[in-house]
Amino acid sequence: MKTWQKVGIGAGVVLLLGGITAYSIIKQNQGVVTVQTGQVAREDLTSLVTASGEIRPKNYTNVLGEGIGKITDIVVKEGDYVKKGDVLLHLENVQPGADVQAQEASIDAAAAGLQAAGANYDAAVASLAQRQSDLEKALLDWQRGQQLYRQQLIAKQEYDSDKATYDSSVAAVTSAQAQIDQMRASREQARSNLEQNRAELRHTEDVLHKTTYTAPINGIVSYIAVRVGENVVPGIQNAQGSFLMTISDMSIVTAEVKVDETDITSVRDGQPVEVSIDAIPDKTFTGHVTEVGELAILRTSGEDSMTETTANTQEARDFKVVVTLDSPPSSLRPGLSATAKIQTAYRKDVIAIPIQALAERTQKELDEAKNGTSNDVTLAASNSNDANNKEIQGVFVVRNGKAEFVPVQTGVTGITDIEITGGLREGDTIVTGSFKALRSLKPGASIKIDNSAPKLDDDTSSSSSS
Repeated sequence: MKTWQKVGIGAGVVLLLGGITAYSIIKQNQGVVTVQTGQVAREDLTSLVTASGEIRPKNYTNVLGEGIGKITDIVVKEGDYVKKGDVLLHLENVQPGADVQAQEASIDAAAAGLQAAGANYDAAVASLAQRQSDLEKALLDWQRGQQLYRQQLIAKQEYDSDKATYDSSVAAVTSAQAQIDQMRASREQARSNLEQNRAELRHTEDVLHKTTYTAPINGIVSYIAVRVGENVVPGIQNAQGSFLMTISDMSIVTAEVKVDETDITSVRDGQPVEVSIDAIPDKTFTGHVTEVGELAILRTSGEDSMTETTANTQEARDFKVVVTLDSPPSSLRPGLSATAKIQTAYRKDVIAIPIQALAERTQKELDEAKNGTSNDVTLAASNSNDANNKEIQGVFVVRNGKAEFVPVQTGVTGITDIEITGGLREGDTIVTGSFKALRSLKPGASIKIDNSAPKLDDDTSSSSSS
């Protein structure tokens, strides 16, 4: 046999053995899924609800127009701290001031009239007393005259004179009594006139007072809506007056955030909160929940869902939650954007796994894996059986090189991990990835563990290096 023939035969044998080996490897790895794994361990879990909103003072007031007039002076500017009673701005006060002066003069005149009426009344009382004294004397004279006349000791003319004097005294007393009643009425009228003028003075003084606006509370001037020269009008009926400015009491600061309707059931008063503020980066502030809204707010319109009757019932809804900051810095201003992380639950030293390790399989898939039947064969009866199509939550546990599906019960959900209350034990090896593998992994499938770091493709590596 020639040399080239021997070489050819040797090469053929090598190729044949290589093919057999490759076929064996492919056959052996057929159906094997490459997965990533992790260990079931104990840890502390914190469940958080994250919501965004803005900084607001707990107490604030909007200063509205009460009087009417043109603004002549604005004493404060935005950011100024004011105390209750400090002057904020002035309106024109020429006419209100003149009205007050005129009314004060009217009060002086009314007071003088009351004094005169009182003097007249006193004079009438004195006159009545004199008339009553004259009446008593006239009565005695007439009674004496009657006795003397019966004894025929005086003439008829003198008797008639005594009787006339008595009658005149009675009439004088009646007249004096009527004059007292008249003077009393005049005095009361003068007193009422004085009270009316005083009430009118209080009104004009109130109008004058409303030309000077003062701070109703302690706080900072957070917003000024008017300028010098603009006219201010008061509120009438259901229309409020001109909006002038806002005073905010920043001694108690809150973050008013909107929590999604799917999370609101776990939010309670008193829960601890971490608040981050966009204007103060790299720093968080502690606080606690002080108010949980009862009515949903439509996300698009911001209106109460109970009043927005025309809204789509499927529209997303939020609930207002108020968080009070424990130690707010003095630099905070109303309206700053804020993000709140509300701690709704805390578990210490519990069995936990990564959230992405959870998977769902139907009872039908589990039965097929147990019986070794193919997933491709579907019976009409099984499609109508709700029990077979029910989703079961579980985790793939690595046992003897295979992924066994184990149903689990869960508890508190943390940021990346979730509590397991039943189904797993500490130290179990579970499949944690990849997402593609977990989505298609069949119960009982053979697996290959590869926990090496994922490799970046050329595009990703080039973009990261640039």
